[in-house]
Amino acid sequence: MMRKMKNCRARKGFTLIEIMLVVVIIGVLAAMVVPKLTGRTRQTKNAVAKVDVDVNIPLALDLYELDMGEFPATLDGLTDNKTSSDAWKGPYLKKIPKDAWGKAYIYKYPGERNKYGYDLYSAGADGQGGTNDDIGNWEK
Repeated sequence: MMRKMKNCRARKGFTLIEIMLVVVIIGVLAAMVVPKLTGRTRQTKNAVAKVDVDVNIPLALDLYELDMGEFPATLDGLTDNKTSSDAWKGPYLKKIPKDAWGKAYIYKYPGERNKYGYDLYSAGADGQGGTNDDIGNWEK
């Protein structure tokens, strides 16, 4: 009986092999899961910027254009009546959104790529316009 009690007391913790086995299992799971999750962040940010460029801001710009007869010179015209015109029925946006990387959207009216409209785009992850990661309203 004394021998059984001794074995029970000695067996209270985990062995080094058991701990190492758990650490290896966690490492293998992390190696499989983490690379899949890191790509999702970029995809999600691109999707958010695409929705802003294709839907959210253009809707406000179209409403402004319906009321005023032309697009605003800057995006600030969507939040404040810069013209002091009675035709202005805004604000069309509560505030001008930032892109998924915290930068301002780039708006040009008249557009360079959309000659009869406006260019609206995010400079993407690198924050520099004119590069391959730009997300613009000319991409259809």
